[in-house]
Amino acid sequence: MTDILLWIVIILLFIASYIGLIYPIIPSSLFIWISFLMYHFLIDSTNLGWFFWSAMVGLTAILLFADVIANSFFVKRYGGSKWGERGAAIAVIVGSFIIPPFGIIIVPFITVLVIEMIQQNTFKKSFKTAIGSLFGFLGGTIVKIIIQTVMIIWFLFTILF
Repeated sequence: MTDILLWIVIILLFIASYIGLIYPIIPSSLFIWISFLMYHFLIDSTNLGWFFWSAMVGLTAILLFADVIANSFFVKRYGGSKWGERGAAIAVIVGSFIIPPFGIIIVPFITVLVIEMIQQNTFKKSFKTAIGSLFGFLGGTIVKIIIQTVMIIWFLFTILF
C-alpha cells in the first residue's frame, strides 16, 4: 500500500514537472529529481546505478540552461542586444504570473520590443528581435520537453528492465 502511494506521488511530481514548462516558477527539474530520490530511498535503492545518476546530472544541466541558451541564440540571431536577452529572461518569469500561461509568451515579446526600441532601434528591427525572443522561448521549451521526457523514460526503463 505504501509503495502505491509513493508511486502516485512520483507520477504527480512528473506531471508537475511538465506544468513547470508553462509556469517557469515551478522547478521542473527539482520535481523530477525528487521523484528519482523518492524511488531510490523509499522504494528500491538497487536499481539506479552510477551511470543513471551521472546521466541525469548531465541532462539536468542541459535542462537548466536550455532556456538561457535558446533565448540567447535566437535574440542574437535576430539582432538583439544583451539588454534584450536579459529582459526576455526576466519577462518569462514575470509573465508566468500575468495572464498565465499566455503571459510567458506575450510579456517577453513586449519587453524585448520595448527594450530594443529604447535603444533607438527601428520598430522593424525591434519587432524582429522580439520575434527572436519568442522563438527562443518556444525552442527552449521544446528542448526541455524532450529532455524531461528522456529523463522520465530512462528512469522507467531502468527500473523496469
